[in-house]
Amino acid sequence: SSMPTEKKISRVSDCINAMVDGSELKKVRSNSRVYHRYFLLDADMQSLRWEPTKKESEKAKIDVKSIKEVRTGKNTDTFRTNGTYDQISEDCAFSIIFGENYESLDLVANTADVANIWVTGLRYLISYGKHTLNMIESSQNNLRSSWLSDLFDEDDVNHNKQIAIYAAVQLIKKLNPGLKNVKIELKFKELHKAQDKSGSDVTKEEFAEVFHDLCTRPEIYFLFVQFSSNKEFLDTKDLMIFLEAEQGMAQVSEDTSLNVIHKYEPSKEGRLKGWLSLDGFSNYLMSAECHIFDPEHKSVCQDMNQPLSHYYINASHNTYLIEDQFRGPSDVTGYIRALKMGCRCVELDVWDGSDNEPVIYTGHTMTSQIVFRSVIDVINKYAFVASEFPLILCLENHCSVKQQKVMFQHLKKILGDRIHVDSPKLEDCYLPSPSELKGKILLKGKKLDTNCTASEGEVTDEDEGAEMSQRMSIESTEQQTNAPKKIPLLKDLSDLVTLCKSVEFKDFPTSFQKQKPWELCSFNEVFATRCACDFPGDFVNYNKKFLARVYPSPMRIDSSNMNPQDFWKCGCQIVAMNYQTPGLMMDLNIGWFRQNGNSGYVLRPAIMREQVSYFSANTKDSVPGVSPQLLHIKIISGQNFPKPKGSGAKGDVVDPYVYVEIHGIPADCAEQRTKTVHQNGDNPLFDESFEFQINLPELAMVRFVVLDDDYIGDEFIGQYTIPFECLQPGFRHIPLQSLTGELLPHTLLFVHVAITNRRGGGKPHKRGLSVRKGKKSREYASMRVLQIKAVDEVFKTALLPLREATDLRENMQNAIVSFKELCGLSAVANLKQCILALSPRLTGPDNIPLLVFNLSDPYPNLELQGLLPEVLKKVVISYDMVSNGQKKQPITSYNMDMPKLLGNRVGTLLSNTINVEKLSCSL
Repeated sequence: SSMPTEKKISRVSDCINAMVDGSELKKVRSNSRVYHRYFLLDADMQSLRWEPTKKESEKAKIDVKSIKEVRTGKNTDTFRTNGTYDQISEDCAFSIIFGENYESLDLVANTADVANIWVTGLRYLISYGKHTLNMIESSQNNLRSSWLSDLFDEDDVNHNKQIAIYAAVQLIKKLNPGLKNVKIELKFKELHKAQDKSGSDVTKEEFAEVFHDLCTRPEIYFLFVQFSSNKEFLDTKDLMIFLEAEQGMAQVSEDTSLNVIHKYEPSKEGRLKGWLSLDGFSNYLMSAECHIFDPEHKSVCQDMNQPLSHYYINASHNTYLIEDQFRGPSDVTGYIRALKMGCRCVELDVWDGSDNEPVIYTGHTMTSQIVFRSVIDVINKYAFVASEFPLILCLENHCSVKQQKVMFQHLKKILGDRIHVDSPKLEDCYLPSPSELKGKILLKGKKLDTNCTASEGEVTDEDEGAEMSQRMSIESTEQQTNAPKKIPLLKDLSDLVTLCKSVEFKDFPTSFQKQKPWELCSFNEVFATRCACDFPGDFVNYNKKFLARVYPSPMRIDSSNMNPQDFWKCGCQIVAMNYQTPGLMMDLNIGWFRQNGNSGYVLRPAIMREQVSYFSANTKDSVPGVSPQLLHIKIISGQNFPKPKGSGAKGDVVDPYVYVEIHGIPADCAEQRTKTVHQNGDNPLFDESFEFQINLPELAMVRFVVLDDDYIGDEFIGQYTIPFECLQPGFRHIPLQSLTGELLPHTLLFVHVAITNRRGGGKPHKRGLSVRKGKKSREYASMRVLQIKAVDEVFKTALLPLREATDLRENMQNAIVSFKELCGLSAVANLKQCILALSPRLTGPDNIPLLVFNLSDPYPNLELQGLLPEVLKKVVISYDMVSNGQKKQPITSYNMDMPKLLGNRVGTLLSNTINVEKLSCSL
């Protein structure tokens, strides 16, 4: 494009100037043709022209007066029917709708930035017509100027009208802490050099100019002007619409807006008048309120009264190790770190030590030893700092009876009443719930038969360390004899084990017949993987009732981690992770347990708890009975990406790109990447949109990874992992974390998130899941025949209502897709945004409304007020289809209190609670 990208665009005048200079844009027609043309705005700003053209020059232009709207994205019929639809970037496309017949000129810019410039400039011209220049002159960001002026004066104590350069640098650094001092200083020096100025003091104008250059984010400016009705600020109504339509906030009032303004607007004038400037808007978007993580999940938000086996439990493997499994040091800090991170299941391998004090280490290996007593002390101190829910201690006991007595004394003396000692009743079908076990410590270990009355007995040894030493030793073939080793067990110690008795797993049929809910099997990762592949349905059903613990393969001597999702998807509750080894697998574990207040317990999906549901973890497509969701993510920009650790070759240059990964059931796993932005780690602009289909949202996670593109090998910059259920829609900032999980200071990714259940756009036959499916190709829920006549008869009657519900849902969703398209929006939009987009078209030539919303019905009706242009007739028909779909449903479950706010904007009309997108899930 002809526009110098160096020029920072952050006011309307920048856009207008760029348009007068002109740019090359691609003009799209409904067949597959695309023409390259040079577009420019006439200097008198009355018309838009393009060249070369075969028409007379008068015809190759559009009067600004005749423009009805400027539409972003590829949201006109021309785009949708163009053969190259899939290759056109949503973020670079825009359309100009003009003339009495609502014709469209459909354009594609070379970058999203150029598209934003044209959209912003044209919308401003439509609003102010020939007064545009006066408007621009009169409103050069007064709120910002007055605020910066006040700040400058506070620093200019001697009233010299100048401040020292180091003071100016500090002041800008305070306003934007992510900037590097060197960069700010350089900007001032460049400015002085350009003015041939001697001396290094800084004037108010210079200070304002450098602030403007370094602290305006064009991507936030472009967003700001979309909602400011072309003013230089958002008033309370503009902000309400942004909060409601974009950020998905419910029950928004003008007070909500005022609270935001008082909290984030830096200028006194803005706070007094109830106006939010660009700087206040940026502050708000970067605040905790616009974090991508839903604050509701920051505390315990799930039902904690289900049996223990219905939860995933955050678990650590060989907690005492802080490096590798075979030679590494053991240390109590391993326990402190895991417990502080919300871990609810830790491991203790106990062996005879000197001076009759048992010690902890991995037997048969060269790991160092720690005293058992000091570990129990640490556990007692940190057991419930991160969570009040039960903590499981996995005791692997290899001690002599003499030292077992010492173990027992330490446990009783230090942990005392915290140890859960009530034995389960034989008739109990399920384990107690986390709520019932608050503040309790459960011991997992071997247990003597109930009829044993002696003070000690024998049990088979469980020894995960031995497996590893066998793998490590060359002559392991001779060692692997099948007779399990018997070891003595003290009855007192045995009695401390109540709800987590260790037993050997034989096979699923035996377990279904004989296993008790309080018996727990440990699966070696390799064996668990085999079960997951060979008996996926059985494994899920087994885990409805019993706890299963999976531990890493003894082959992982380097302490690498297994992928916990491979086992969560089979319902395994306790997947033991090597907390000391950072990386993707640990990111998934940490991210996953964030979703319930980091309490270490996450309720498993209903499909894994209900006795009647059938779920196989290896499903390669959608899950029966679960409505798939579409996740739309736009990666907009980054802020302050640091140089990757240990990369010396490139000096200070960062060439970042972003990966978006989906982790979940096999059908959901996917990843997409942005292009690389060269040599800009400070504020790279990506502007790329991705779409993912999520078949089982409850098991899905999204991971954002930023890498440095380097020919030797891409280096890790930062990441953030979040469960799908914790995503907040709208414009969001993501705080990135280092490899070891620490927050990177001021390092952010700016994104837009939307969740829908239909794709839109493209040729109907290409719409994949969103195809307006005829009834022939629809997938209806089916019943499993159980061969029990009475049961099968009853369930047969449910088939028809289920089919009807599916039809209702599909028809409804298809109606919504076409309504969105007619409003000129993409599938990402919500209904509120549709009404907003529609509202300017609803008034006729004399400002008389052509259509009015009648709010007396539970669902608002569109009523005609006269002759309608063709375009609006289609909208009405499509809207009626949407609202008819609604009427057939019991609307009682929705809060239909329609705010009677027609006066403000039709936009605030669809109160947030009618979320038609969610209807599909409730059916």
